Amino acid sequence: MHISRLTPAHAAAYRAFMLQTYADEPEGFTATVAERAPLPLAWWTARVSDEPDPAELVYGAFVDARLVGVAGLRFERRERTRHKASLFGLCMLPSFRGQGIARALVEQVLTQARSTPGTCVVQLKVMASNVPALQLYESCGFRPYGTEPYAIKMDEAFVSVVHMWRTVD
Repeated sequence: MHISRLTPAHAAAYRAFMLQTYADEPEGFTATVAERAPLPLAWWTARVSDEPDPAELVYGAFVDARLVGVAGLRFERRERTRHKASLFGLCMLPSFRGQGIARALVEQVLTQARSTPGTCVVQLKVMASNVPALQLYESCGFRPYGTEPYAIKMDEAFVSVVHMWRTVD
């Protein structure tokens, strides 16, 4: 397994991976297949830009050249909040869970945040019902700072979201 930053060359694979994940695990994401499938490849390419100072970047975990997991990092750009970044879109193919790959992706995101000048804090949001993800994030040093009830409406049910944070030092 190796982890590397995704680039525009990975855009099509990243798009396919995410659309499949949205379809297979709709309870894990705010975004839906219906929202993201119509987006042009250029949207996905911009998300995996290889610019030296991107607003967001995505890391991929590869096993035998196959994309098996991803995690993104989005940087705040406003003057008073640029000390913060957000971990987003952590997901794994089900058959590769439990092997430490998701933890490695989180650690890579934290390493990137730590090496980005001015970044002090990484935040994230996770569905309150996603106990394995909550446990992973807590074991990586994230702490909850609030739960947002009624954060997401799925069909006729509402889902709460836990907001978490940690410093990068």
